[in-house]
Amino acid sequence: MLTLPALSALLAATLSLELVAVNAHGLHAGAHHAHRGHAHKRQAPAGTDSVAAAASSATSFSLSVTGAVPLGTTAAASTTAAGAPAGGSTVVTSATTGATAATSVAAAPASSADIGTGVYDIPPLASITSGMPSGPLPSLTATYTPGATPSYISGAPPLPTKFMFNAADWPELDKVPPTDNDPLVQEWMKELDGHDIPDITPTQDGSCAGDPAAAAQAEERGWWTCGGWTSGNDIVACPDKMTWGVSFDDGPAPYNRKLLKYLEDKDLNATFFVVGSRVVSYPDILIAEYMAGHEIAVHTWSHHPLTALTNEQIVAELGYTRRAIQAVLGVTPTTMRAPFGDIDNRVRAISNAMGLQPIIWTTGPGGPFDTNDWHVPAGTVTGEQQFEIFEGLLGNATIMDTGFIVLEHDLFEITVDLAVGYTLDAALSHNPPFKLESIGTCMGMPPTDLYQETTTNKSSSTGQHSSSAAADGTDPDSSAAGHVFASSAFAGAAAAVVALAGLL
Repeated sequence: MLTLPALSALLAATLSLELVAVNAHGLHAGAHHAHRGHAHKRQAPAGTDSVAAAASSATSFSLSVTGAVPLGTTAAASTTAAGAPAGGSTVVTSATTGATAATSVAAAPASSADIGTGVYDIPPLASITSGMPSGPLPSLTATYTPGATPSYISGAPPLPTKFMFNAADWPELDKVPPTDNDPLVQEWMKELDGHDIPDITPTQDGSCAGDPAAAAQAEERGWWTCGGWTSGNDIVACPDKMTWGVSFDDGPAPYNRKLLKYLEDKDLNATFFVVGSRVVSYPDILIAEYMAGHEIAVHTWSHHPLTALTNEQIVAELGYTRRAIQAVLGVTPTTMRAPFGDIDNRVRAISNAMGLQPIIWTTGPGGPFDTNDWHVPAGTVTGEQQFEIFEGLLGNATIMDTGFIVLEHDLFEITVDLAVGYTLDAALSHNPPFKLESIGTCMGMPPTDLYQETTTNKSSSTGQHSSSAAADGTDPDSSAAGHVFASSAFAGAAAAVVALAGLL
């Protein structure tokens, strides 16, 4: 099996290639590949220049595209395996105003046979599988001009001048930023002054199997990956029973537009953990998320396992993502999620020192609340198998005394189709009913406190002693096993990338 860093590099490269298929080829993507006689695959890579993706983003996202068929990619496994999770309701929060609206939902439990919908161009569940043809690229339902402000955040600064990508201003996309002689990183490192950053040696690759010595010290390290260890400052579950914390990782990306339309139609909002490299590639989609009332949080620049990085590299990953979000939106998030959930006390302390409170998905009686949507584009399960896994999560949720935070992904068409056509509908129609909310909302955090420019909470966050996420009696090794499973699926996805590359 390839090491996790090698897999991350391979699939990050694939992701960069896929983004060019959408941006650089634009409406001509179909024609570009049609002459080869191969159907478009949702996980098939295309293109050669990752910078072109971001460079063309300033003009490509406002197009109303309804018939283009961009390539998807197996790189979903890279981002999903890396930090993958998110989570129906009689009470839902408005995606446009942040207000709470009551609805009457709850009936008989939904099945995969009756919740798919044609309104959002969702294929039958049995057809959702790795390698299926892509659907039409959706358009944004609303665009926003510089100077506009979100009505739901008091005192929010106006949207900045339209973002234009300049490669000289940013690290290479999907690569850990270099830290040598970088004045921005040196400035951000000062934010750690006065904070107790544990002297913990970086792990080999962020996996338990890749670093047995570190895994043996998981409790001492507070390492979530190996044992589910958390800190008292980590947000790990919504406090109210039957409340679903809705979150999506790894975007923004083109098919997120379909998800935004669904959330608007259902009057729901969500928390989006965004990757810096995607932010500078798809700024208009990030703006649409933010202005619609969804919460924006940091998910690093390159989606690399953070425990495997030096202090300076962690600061660079978080700092450049904050900078990208602020450049596009004019605000800087106060929350973050580590890719793969790979966090320990050192990563926590650095995140907290930089004003970023960690959020992880819930570990419940049956294991982590990971929908496993990323396994489908990785080719390790089918859509129907993923939905069975998801239904098990719903059953576990009903026996918990608290709410929960669920992991889903919006980077690829397959994961968006699963969420829009099946998992979210099933949650909304569940009996007893769930309440679907963004994570900040379910935690009772005012929208102003989600961004540094508007927060009234000026107290600095500090790490606390670690405790196991398995406090409810769950085997603490379950999280480690889950990470190994993710790495295995990751390897399968990498093999699929190589095989598909040979076909194109």
